[in-house]
Amino acid sequence: MTKKILLFLAVFLVCAINAHTELRSFDTIFPDISPSIRASVFNDSGYIRTSEKAQGFTIIGNARSAAINPQIINAVMNRKPGYIVESISIIPGKPGSLSLLEVYNALGNIRGLKGKLYPSATRNKEVPLFEEATRILSEKQTTAIPDPAPARVVPKTETVYLRLKDVNFGNSYYRGDVTLVQNGLQYSLSNYKNITYFMIPVIKEGNFIAQLYFEPIEEGLLIYSIAGADVSDFLASKIDMGSAISKRLSVIISWAADGINRAKK
Repeated sequence: MTKKILLFLAVFLVCAINAHTELRSFDTIFPDISPSIRASVFNDSGYIRTSEKAQGFTIIGNARSAAINPQIINAVMNRKPGYIVESISIIPGKPGSLSLLEVYNALGNIRGLKGKLYPSATRNKEVPLFEEATRILSEKQTTAIPDPAPARVVPKTETVYLRLKDVNFGNSYYRGDVTLVQNGLQYSLSNYKNITYFMIPVIKEGNFIAQLYFEPIEEGLLIYSIAGADVSDFLASKIDMGSAISKRLSVIISWAADGINRAKK
């Protein structure tokens, strides 16, 4: 092989790598977002909105101009959920200061969900949402297993199973799927057993799904998430499900962000 061919291949590989790792900006991903929503995204609390689909709900990530992979939105919307929650937040940082490996390792710390606080309206104070949080062997084998040691590479796909002891719903069981997609990492979370309230099924098996998408961008790290759930009309009249879903999604996002921030330091 001649030196010219070797040089050409080297230049081609460098250009390909740079093109693959080039960071997008927030405004590239959401070019038409309103100034008020953009401002809330960059606040510490981020942007979050919940609604019943029947009331009409404009999904920012589903806008024609938005550059979010449609499969992330469709994974929720194809189930025609009665309740929808959308959230967008930014972990600020220099371009390239946060990697998908740090995100992946933060998501592996399932036990870190234990004790995360949320504001309880009934108790008028912040209380732990998940009293226990552990990884388990599989859907059928609920034996607790330890969280893994930090990884050196991000797998293309991975499936994990979780048991979360919810302060309101008791033991809840979830399947988590990690996938490299688009320019980032997608984390799908769905319940594979009924979520119950005083032994009454509130959300039946498979009727809750949350999609979290993480992407390093010029401004730091983007966390985009959308969640949906179906609840019976009778129970929906007894429980503020919009609030219940948004609080749980907020706690999960906060857990992930805390782990990523620790890795950043």
